[in-house]
Amino acid sequence: MRTRLIVIASLLVVIGLGGLAAVYFYDQSKQDLVAEGVKVNGVPIGGLTRVQAEQKLSASLLKPLDRPVKVSYKDRTFTLTQKAASIGIDIRGSVDKALKRSQQGDMFSRAWRNVRNESIDTELAADVSYNKPAIDKLVKRVQKSLDRKAKDANLDLSEGFKEPTQSKTGLRVKYNSLAKDLEQTLLTPNKTEAVKVKTTVVQPKVSTKQIAEKYPAILVADRKNFKLRLYKNLKLAKTYGIAVGKVGMDTPAGLYNIQNKAVNPAWHVPNSDWAGDLAGKVIAGDDPSNPIKARWLGIYDGVGIHGTSDDASIGSAASHGCLRMHIPDVEELYEQVPVGAPIYIA
Repeated sequence: MRTRLIVIASLLVVIGLGGLAAVYFYDQSKQDLVAEGVKVNGVPIGGLTRVQAEQKLSASLLKPLDRPVKVSYKDRTFTLTQKAASIGIDIRGSVDKALKRSQQGDMFSRAWRNVRNESIDTELAADVSYNKPAIDKLVKRVQKSLDRKAKDANLDLSEGFKEPTQSKTGLRVKYNSLAKDLEQTLLTPNKTEAVKVKTTVVQPKVSTKQIAEKYPAILVADRKNFKLRLYKNLKLAKTYGIAVGKVGMDTPAGLYNIQNKAVNPAWHVPNSDWAGDLAGKVIAGDDPSNPIKARWLGIYDGVGIHGTSDDASIGSAASHGCLRMHIPDVEELYEQVPVGAPIYIA
């Protein structure tokens, strides 16, 4: 009886060992196979051997990335070549991770899973390498080609009125945005559309509109031709006839500003020999002997623009240094020229 029990026990051990060996050898036969449900960067490689998985990942991931990437802005195109990009994917390392993930658990659980063809639903990320300095270099090349500084408006009145330098907007490439979009396109398989360059408009610090607002009125006195030109919004608005200073009492040349304004101003007679008995006196605005008629726009050291009752003097060198105008003209001018307006006397 004892001998029989020993035989039975031995038989069970043999059977157990045989089953264990079967499980072991079955598990070993699956060591070079990727478990079902494993994906690398979205590419399924479950059920494939190492060689098969490497071939599939190379075809699905690496080959579609082996192409130039273009950057475009309007009719301009810039290219990042395959050689410069030096893009690569660690195919072997990715398969190593897939096989390692496939071997998680003990041999019994693996064998049971394989027998049932059960999926482990695992998504792995491949290690991708590329030449980042090449991206930076291309973005800088795009910047250098497209970036444009804004141009400020400018008005130079030192030699009279000239058409102002017009302001222009500038352009700036969005560096970080372009680098990010370029990298994303480079690493997206089969993506062949050109990367669109995003830009920002750079406004000038001084616009033409601001210059016009700064100078709502500009006067230019042409002594030689006895003309006074009024510019409004940087455009010639009207030309008036004037009288200028006689010889020896010339109207001073140069760039000035309107210092003050007055309606029917009193005349503060200068202490000059030519003033005779009136020297130093103040003649009221309504006094018939006051030669400053209707309006006054002061320029410099007693010199200004004013109306005159001596219409015949307009078009000649007849004043004591001031710019004379017909009374209706000076009244019209007065309303359009603010204190501070520039006047260039040529």
